[in-house]
Amino acid sequence: MGTTGLRRATVKDVAALAGVSPKTVSNVMTGAAVVSEGIRSRVLAAIEELGYVPNYSARGLRNGRSGIVALALPDLATPYSAEMTNAFVEVAHERGWAVIIEQTARDPGREWSLLSRARAQLVDGVVLNPVTLEASALARVEDLPPVVLIGEVQQNSVDHVEVDSVAAAREMTAHLLSLGRRRIAALGAVGPGFDTATARLRLEGYRQALTEAGVPVDPALELSVDVWAPENAAECVARVLAEGLDFDALFCFTDSMAIGALHSLASAGLRVPADVAVAGFDDIADGRLAIPPLTTVAFDKRLFAERTLDLLNARIGERDLEARREVIPYRLVTRASTLG
Repeated sequence: MGTTGLRRATVKDVAALAGVSPKTVSNVMTGAAVVSEGIRSRVLAAIEELGYVPNYSARGLRNGRSGIVALALPDLATPYSAEMTNAFVEVAHERGWAVIIEQTARDPGREWSLLSRARAQLVDGVVLNPVTLEASALARVEDLPPVVLIGEVQQNSVDHVEVDSVAAAREMTAHLLSLGRRRIAALGAVGPGFDTATARLRLEGYRQALTEAGVPVDPALELSVDVWAPENAAECVARVLAEGLDFDALFCFTDSMAIGALHSLASAGLRVPADVAVAGFDDIADGRLAIPPLTTVAFDKRLFAERTLDLLNARIGERDLEARREVIPYRLVTRASTLG
């Protein structure tokens, strides 16, 4: 509909149609307070029926909020980033926030730009996923606006949401060891020209599992690529196979790299998992449909977005809170790429 009579629908119109107060409508849209699922559904249905569009400019004049948050990820081209972005946008939309999405790569200038927008109140807050703390604008910015860090960069100055990559990588490597595999290669390791916090932590977990099992850590089995992408992974696996590297399992630090590895293993005539067991990380949809389907580390991406935006909303409301850390549970999902 979009109007009541000839005028634009207001929050009072939404409240009247849903049978709630205007404050409740605001709570549904901003996530500022917990609202029951039944009331939330009524309010959202009323918003849709009336075609209500929040006036963020007017809201900002009243309460200092823009109704916009920013999400910055290193590489938007990956399936993992697409799935995470989808989760964040959907959760933010349910809470009445619009989302600005930025690709930061390794450029702290892009992070700086978003932080500057937040400091100028052009956005309410920022969710950052830097590749390393050293390469992040966070290391050089004082008087931070509301910001939540996601991912593996370890710090104590701002709110942080992550999956325990060390524990997950250790458990995945232990799974491969339990299958009798002893020459386990790690694809996505830190190497010349490539160094990220995620790579460091997953490599640490991999090494811990080998050491705990009494299996020597072999640097030759720690495979590095310039970019965590299927093409780079496929090229790396093809190269080390041609060079005669012997391995009976391959732990890829992302599902996308595992999919690239599957291609090169098949091209070389190797059977998965009979000849080489393959595991990934992230549980992207493409991995579930790979041939064979990928064993992986899974976590609830929607829950990740919810916890992150909970922290961001609290930080927007009160800047002086102690920095908090949320660890999202993970689980190993075993499929045919390791179990046959």
